[in-house]
Amino acid sequence: MTDLIKVIILGIIEGVTEFLPISSTGHLIIANEYMNFTGSFANLFAVVIQVGAILSVLIYFKDKVFPKKEHFKSLTDFRRYIDLWLKVIVGIIPAGILGVLFEEKIEEYLFNSFSVSMALIAGAIILIIVESKEHKSMIISEKNITYKQAFIVGVFQCFALIPGMSRSASTIIGGLIVGFDRKVAAEFSFFLAIPTLAGAALLKLLKADFIMTNNQLFLLIVGTVVSFVVAYVVIAGLMNYIKKHNFKVFAYYRIILGILVLLLLRG
Repeated sequence: MTDLIKVIILGIIEGVTEFLPISSTGHLIIANEYMNFTGSFANLFAVVIQVGAILSVLIYFKDKVFPKKEHFKSLTDFRRYIDLWLKVIVGIIPAGILGVLFEEKIEEYLFNSFSVSMALIAGAIILIIVESKEHKSMIISEKNITYKQAFIVGVFQCFALIPGMSRSASTIIGGLIVGFDRKVAAEFSFFLAIPTLAGAALLKLLKADFIMTNNQLFLLIVGTVVSFVVAYVVIAGLMNYIKKHNFKVFAYYRIILGILVLLLLRG
């Protein structure tokens, strides 16, 4: 299998899994090991192609990220817009601090298929428990999110530092627990992804201890473009799906995948 085919496959995996509560990092680690796509460039690639997923969020939610002047009918609308993104900043602080402090240790000890499979299963069980409990959806619009709720969701995002837990799953679980409806929980998860993934990609590039070749740069661009296209389609599908369904199906998938990986490791 050529490197070009590998990065296209990985770009598809990233695009499909980044915003579904099933862990993009976990899937990429498993796929990398299976395809023998490892090393410094592979680790850099897995993080940087998330930029494609970020771009898909920016475009899909462009009216909320980059609203036009006519959307601000009053000073109150403008304040609500600023308020939302200040809450996003508050939400990324916990994981941002822990990520900077422990990134190398996490990568050293947890970036392997066994850790990923255990995290997939553990996260799935938590997701099923949360979805099985009756909870009032007190927040049906991102305008009503409080700073305290944003911070709590940010604390839950810290669990995503464990590969296999899933950033989207962690933040959605946190959102549901504090009273977001599924649509708001998913959207706020997407908004948190913008600075979180961009920061992770930038940090990875700055820490890169090698100079990319032209071929590696080409592969990185291909993977990023593929992840962008696929992620955009997935976001649209997910927002339509959660209008009538909960997240349990993703939990069941996580459990099946986790068990399969454990069985393959034993074999």
